[in-house]
Amino acid sequence: MEWKLERFASRRVRTDEEMWWENTMKLLAKGMKLNRNQVSKAWNPTSTSYSNFKSNIERRPTAEMPVFSSPIATRGQQASTEDGAAHSFEADHSLNLANASESVLERTQEEVTMIRGSSSHQFWKTPMIARLERNAAALSCWETLNIEQRSLQKNVAQKHQKWLIPLPRVSEEAQNVPGKMQICERPKCLWKGCRDGIRRKESVHHQSLSDRKHLGLQPEVKIHLAGLRDDYYLNNLDWNSEDFLALALGSTVHIWNGESHEGMGSIDLNPCPNYISSVSWKKEGTCLAIGTSEGEVQLWDVVTKKRLRNMLGHISVVGSLSWNHCVLSSGSRLGHIYHYDIRVAQHHIGTLQHKRAVCALKWSPSGKLLSSGCMDGVLNIWPYDPGVAKSCQPLRVLLHSTAVKAINWCPWRSEVLAVGGGRKDGHLHIWDMNTGESIRTPCTNSQICSLIWLPKTKEIASGHGIPKHEVALWNYPLLTQSGGFFSHRGRVLHLALSSDQSKIFSVAADRTAYVWKCC
Repeated sequence: MEWKLERFASRRVRTDEEMWWENTMKLLAKGMKLNRNQVSKAWNPTSTSYSNFKSNIERRPTAEMPVFSSPIATRGQQASTEDGAAHSFEADHSLNLANASESVLERTQEEVTMIRGSSSHQFWKTPMIARLERNAAALSCWETLNIEQRSLQKNVAQKHQKWLIPLPRVSEEAQNVPGKMQICERPKCLWKGCRDGIRRKESVHHQSLSDRKHLGLQPEVKIHLAGLRDDYYLNNLDWNSEDFLALALGSTVHIWNGESHEGMGSIDLNPCPNYISSVSWKKEGTCLAIGTSEGEVQLWDVVTKKRLRNMLGHISVVGSLSWNHCVLSSGSRLGHIYHYDIRVAQHHIGTLQHKRAVCALKWSPSGKLLSSGCMDGVLNIWPYDPGVAKSCQPLRVLLHSTAVKAINWCPWRSEVLAVGGGRKDGHLHIWDMNTGESIRTPCTNSQICSLIWLPKTKEIASGHGIPKHEVALWNYPLLTQSGGFFSHRGRVLHLALSSDQSKIFSVAADRTAYVWKCC
């Protein structure tokens, strides 16, 4: 008879709670299918029925005093329920389900039901301490799932990384180190690393390749540096006609007297810029242009230590600067070249454009041509037209296999340009801009980071990176190597020539600088 009654009984109608629960489980299951490979197999939301959920909640121990529907009790409520819930906390805490994922779903549903204010169930009387403990466990489980999901997204991003073009990356070792210059006082130098045997023998040799003789030659001054950025794409050294030398270390520019080797103070831009990315002296006077990593171009009087002007416009690192009388040209890593006329209030007077980051800018001695080197190996030659727009086309486009960073015009032949190749190139290119052809291209078998011309000896000095780490001298126009200085242990990032053209200042990534007598 019982089976007949059960068979012919009226169909059971589902309550609103049960329908809401089923819809919630369907939505949750749909979302979990997207990350099913990352979710624990023990968590199967579709197998958790509402009846199991409800019966489990009702089996939980209850307290004598009811609690409010809010998941977070007030201070007074916590004090009143502490004694009543203390005896049942351990028992309730031991009722954690073996299936951790299922317990998370149930606890989440409990909190939702409490907020909705359903008063027909016994789980309203759950002790506050035990309920907070369950909330913490549920939150921990959800955080674990979020970590797994972020890990999956990171793996997907890494798979697509090979199609992305990375921006130039540099070592951040010296980014937060305050800039400092100190003359090496051997044999009593206390600079870390100077006397601990790490560095090789400090004797420097001038090697004559013609007769293979080694002549002992000591530099005039050795300087220890702190805060130097080992960045191939920056231009942080310049020597002016007043014999003042400017070197940027971190967010500070140090000014030195090239004749007496004495410091003349410094210009500290803290806390505004992250670091200084380029410096360039105006040909006449003591005005110094400073480019920053925040896109600013500032003009400073190094004698009074006052900022004369702050010219905005760039929104990325200003890695190169070059003067042409009162017109200052600046290049950024977004490929923009801006011309600033410092004599007028509306200083931005012209714009040129590269497709990639601008690594080098240099006006010719005559002021009629501007050379700009790009990260993609393009060398453009522009006419003198400060008021140009982006649509302006260069006079010549010279292609190289690596980034064009080391460039310099010949002082006594204004149409000749020297270009140093990168690590994969390793050639010294000499271009004649009248014909657009390469005069000579000797192979150096090394990265060229910097170039300067030596008018007195009719030579070219090239600063090298991997693997040589030296300063090489080349005769012009034969371009045969005539000598070199072999003291640095890191790539020679910057070279500068004194106003009397008799000294070379070299800065290397090993945090050392030397002043050489070249003639």
